[in-house]
Amino acid sequence: MILMRIDVHAHLWTDDYLDLIESYGQDASVNRGLGAGDGPQEVEARFALMDSAGVDRQVLSVSPRVPHFADEAQAVRAARLANDLYAEVTGRHPERFSAFAALPLPHMDATLKELARGLDELGMVGAAVTTDVLGASLADPSLAPLWEELDRRGTVLYVHPTGGAAGSPLIAEHNMRWMVGAPVEDTIAVTQLLLAGIPSRHPNVKIISSHLGGALPMLLQRIDNQYGWEAPGAPEKPSDAARRLWYDTVGHGHVPAVRAAAETLGADRLVLGTDFPYENGDLFRRAVSYVQEGLGEDAAGVLDRNAAALLGL
Repeated sequence: MILMRIDVHAHLWTDDYLDLIESYGQDASVNRGLGAGDGPQEVEARFALMDSAGVDRQVLSVSPRVPHFADEAQAVRAARLANDLYAEVTGRHPERFSAFAALPLPHMDATLKELARGLDELGMVGAAVTTDVLGASLADPSLAPLWEELDRRGTVLYVHPTGGAAGSPLIAEHNMRWMVGAPVEDTIAVTQLLLAGIPSRHPNVKIISSHLGGALPMLLQRIDNQYGWEAPGAPEKPSDAARRLWYDTVGHGHVPAVRAAAETLGADRLVLGTDFPYENGDLFRRAVSYVQEGLGEDAAGVLDRNAAALLGL
């Protein structure tokens, strides 16, 4: 196997895209001015940073600024703009960038059409969504056609937090939207999928959860112990279902966290993530080195083999 260090959790936005989604009501202020654009200077600086950490390729996603809008025309326009942008960027830098397609959810016919365009025409390696779709769970029955199509294709679905504070004012109103809210959203979304039986019903979908699955490594034994009476309809033991998924290694350099994820979920289920541009400079390099520090001989697979095998690159 050819070794390739692939970062599955990396973002790129243009002002045109951010302007569009802001005109539709999303607040994209936190995504601006971070060096995550497509201009030559920003891209070359990104490549130099990647090289300094030994990262060969990034898989780009617009999440959390996904084109999920109640208005179908707005959702479709934003999704097409994002995907056309990524097709152009990956076409300019095919050795360094791949991309996940953006989907105009919750509009299913349009979503399936754009998924097909992204995968079949634009060369995307999967699709990306957020941990909820306008407040609806990813396990909601309305999304069944998407899961069926992803399963039929055997493709990747990358799941990133929404930034909605898990719908809780106790998070949003206390300055914890991203530091606490994001991993809470990861935890909720992946547990909803486990209890709903999505991984077993759609075994060909390669689901990647962000941030080590949130608190899942710490909670999985508790979930196993309690699902029998709290979620008796779950079709399989949650820990078995959890090991059908993959998890990116974004853990902000905290060695005990990546060790807990490897011991709980399996090092073979971890793939490198950096959260560029939010982890930049030394933090970016630490996103790689802490995996090496924490996982010992298992680090080589996590850093250089797992994502390439998962994505078919």
